[in-house]
Amino acid sequence: MKNLGDAELEIMLILWDAAKPVTSSYVLEHLKGKRNWALSTLMTILARLADKGFVYCDRSTRTNYYSALIAEKDYKAKEGSSFLKRLYNNSVQNFVTSLYDSNTISDNDLLSLRDMIDELERRHKDA
Repeated sequence: MKNLGDAELEIMLILWDAAKPVTSSYVLEHLKGKRNWALSTLMTILARLADKGFVYCDRSTRTNYYSALIAEKDYKAKEGSSFLKRLYNNSVQNFVTSLYDSNTISDNDLLSLRDMIDELERRHKDA
């Protein structure tokens, strides 16, 4: 699976959120406030996403409909793993420590994380 650039990711987030095939006009409308693109720019990026295997374009009707071929969960898992490996030597502890030391997460965030870990451990024991 290839990496997505920032603009490509923005489009994929819209497609994933829609959860159904959408038109280029739909995507352009949802980019308002983030990107001020002409339709031709969007079409170029959608074509690039199709070439990379991320997007399917249904041309069976007069209107083209775009849908995601790669699941959001799968892409995020791959990117998250790659990020963790490249920057934190595969250490979640180093990642969380870095976020905490830079005041990106708070003590409340750590409590929430602790609760989430406890819940995951309970589910694992019950499985």
